[in-house]
Amino acid sequence: MQQPFNTPGTPPGCPAHGNVRLFGPEFGSDPEARYAELRAAGPSAPVDIAPGVEVELVTSYDASLYILQNPAWFVRDSRRWNALNEGRVPADSPALPMLCYRPNALFSDGAAHARLRQAVTDSLATVNELHLIRQVQQSADYLISRFGSELRGQAELMAEYAQPLPLLVFSDLFGCPPEIGDRVIVGISGLFEGTPGADEVLGGALAELIALKRSRPGEDVTTRLMAHPAGLTDEEVLHQLVTLLSGGTAPLAAAIGTSSALYLGEDWQAGLPIEDAVVQTLWNYAPIANYAAHYPTHDVELGGRTLRANDPVLISFAAANTDPKLTEHREQLSGKAHLAFGAGPHACPAKDPAFMIAVTAVESLLNRLPDVELRVPFKDLSWVPAPWSRSLVTVPVRFTPRQVPFAATPQAHTLPDRTPVAPAPQQPAGGPAAHAAPQHKGGLFSRFLAWTRGE
Repeated sequence: MQQPFNTPGTPPGCPAHGNVRLFGPEFGSDPEARYAELRAAGPSAPVDIAPGVEVELVTSYDASLYILQNPAWFVRDSRRWNALNEGRVPADSPALPMLCYRPNALFSDGAAHARLRQAVTDSLATVNELHLIRQVQQSADYLISRFGSELRGQAELMAEYAQPLPLLVFSDLFGCPPEIGDRVIVGISGLFEGTPGADEVLGGALAELIALKRSRPGEDVTTRLMAHPAGLTDEEVLHQLVTLLSGGTAPLAAAIGTSSALYLGEDWQAGLPIEDAVVQTLWNYAPIANYAAHYPTHDVELGGRTLRANDPVLISFAAANTDPKLTEHREQLSGKAHLAFGAGPHACPAKDPAFMIAVTAVESLLNRLPDVELRVPFKDLSWVPAPWSRSLVTVPVRFTPRQVPFAATPQAHTLPDRTPVAPAPQQPAGGPAAHAAPQHKGGLFSRFLAWTRGE
């Protein structure tokens, strides 16, 4: 038996009362307490990721980094999964959509992974930084225009801002026409909400998009994936797009929501830049909390526990980043040493654009609504009780209602003026403020495109 990573003296096994559940209200109310409980078992411990679904969860920063950087002994192909192959995973388990094999870079290894990843990284590398900033600002302006000028002077940032903003940005980057973009947003949103049929809606919309780009190529990520020398099939292109959507939109929404709340929170030190709020979010509230299933190619000894070949081993990015053994020396580490974007051959290929999107989204909010503030203390905000993402349930804010101008060009990244703003004149219920953002037919992306054209 191989012994690549041992921690002598660490008590083996799981907590005495049985597996910790990484789902439900108890976990959601205090995930850090569950991680502390798991650390008492050593660098890893068995947990239930969903009812009837056991995995090994790695909570140690050093052990996580070792596994992420050792693709020879820990592979990503979930078709190896013992319990699934033996019929021990419930057919309707919510863990299946997250862990089941798809023909994309995320679940591939070796040469197959290198081929798919190269196509993805090369295609993303062609995205113009100024265009991306402009797209984020336009998306932010549109969303803020829908609630920022209303007389109520308050909003819920997760549902009205953080969640839809990445969907608008990605629909543009993929080159979606209005109707297809609407269905892509409905499909990906439905996947994360567990809506029946969402997978079919998303797959159908992306298949139509790929067919469209075959006949009419454009300057977009979809076209570049299809034209890449790796020669991806249409099915492979579709699954790479699904991975980019699922791996990009939900974590970005969590990062935008948490960073905004952190910056507006009672403990934030005035004068610190917005970038610091995003960095602290990535360290302390990793948007992808527990994921990256690996399958040992043979039995492996880890801190006194045996990781059986082909049993899933998940990385707790959230627990690894807050590992007490790491936090003692974190000030000496690079600000990018966190594992929020992963590490090794499967590290996020878009970490720099993702960071830029999050920073620009928070900046845009603060520049457009300079007196925005939380209606609830940061410490009292609730977290989604799910294992995969560390995301706030709601971020309720208040502000002075104001007309939000359309941003036609990229703006400099500057801190907003936080001086008090005089209240806007009150308008009657049917006055101009109530109708500042005209309503258009179609879905979110169609309405956004109409707004950018001034319709």
